[in-house]
Amino acid sequence: MTFNTTIQPSGHTFPIEAHETILEAALKHGYVLPYSCRDGVCGVCKGKVTSGLVDHGKPLDTALSEAEKAQGMALFCCAKPQSDLSIECKEVSAVKDIQVKTLPCRVHSMTRLADDVMVLKLKLPTNERLQFLAGQYIDILQKDQKPRSFSLANAPHNDELLELHVRNIAGGAFTHHVFSEMKERDILRFKGPLGTFFLREDSDKPIIFVASGTGFAPIKAIIEHALYIGVKRPMHFYWGARKLSDLYLLDMAKQWESQGIRFTPVLSDALPEDNWQGRTGFVHRAVMEDYADLSAHEVYACGAPVVVEAAHTDFTGQCGLPNDAFYSDAFTFTPKTPAA
Repeated sequence: MTFNTTIQPSGHTFPIEAHETILEAALKHGYVLPYSCRDGVCGVCKGKVTSGLVDHGKPLDTALSEAEKAQGMALFCCAKPQSDLSIECKEVSAVKDIQVKTLPCRVHSMTRLADDVMVLKLKLPTNERLQFLAGQYIDILQKDQKPRSFSLANAPHNDELLELHVRNIAGGAFTHHVFSEMKERDILRFKGPLGTFFLREDSDKPIIFVASGTGFAPIKAIIEHALYIGVKRPMHFYWGARKLSDLYLLDMAKQWESQGIRFTPVLSDALPEDNWQGRTGFVHRAVMEDYADLSAHEVYACGAPVVVEAAHTDFTGQCGLPNDAFYSDAFTFTPKTPAA
């Protein structure tokens, strides 16, 4: 059965099949809504259903509460239509003209920067280039397995190789392959670019960047792009990790300070041998200690869903950050249960 969906305030309309999610149908018909994980976890695609009925699917309670459902909110990556719909959300125009491709690539280099972090550099076929916005991600396509999403860590002006930062996740089939079996010159396939996490260049607001762990990757890309195009807005980067070695490109982040990017590393569980004299605790709390009022700022946050969620909740609830000034990308994964 086919229904009709109207996006407000733009008035754009598109058909949607009963088996499609709102996000799937919108993207298919050329309308880009904010999204990230596409799995009901991060909450980036949350919007309001102003008329009509939907099946909410199975989002996590932390991403969409029962109270929010009662208020008409839905996660567009999960919600499917049960009638004609009218939805309220902001469309993302900057990515509409970028072609999403499925391409092969070759593993050009593998560099282990921490015990559990591998930097992969991927080379595209001759004469191929991937057009993307700094901060977007690609899906690595695996046979008979769910695609694995990784943010691009390089800026678009430096696109000879695609750079991924891969954390070794316990029970993760792909990350196990990267750390145990992958070799240089191996062939992979990917789809991309994807996502709506990128620098809004039409704003002049000061920027707060918040990363946890390998959430550093897209922040790195955005900062390098901002420096390359000469963005003059004040920018402050907070990078949270458990111990010092988890800040696997610390010298690079420190070098940005000479180019005007304030940098604050934060450790939650520093080791005695780290001799850490810097900030401690939760990374988003360090932001709140420095910026009690975020009403005139924009925040770009990336990392573990719990970190992104806490930052969004506290920044908008306690620091006055407008909801539409919080841009996020949450890293989600589904570990494989080892066979008995």
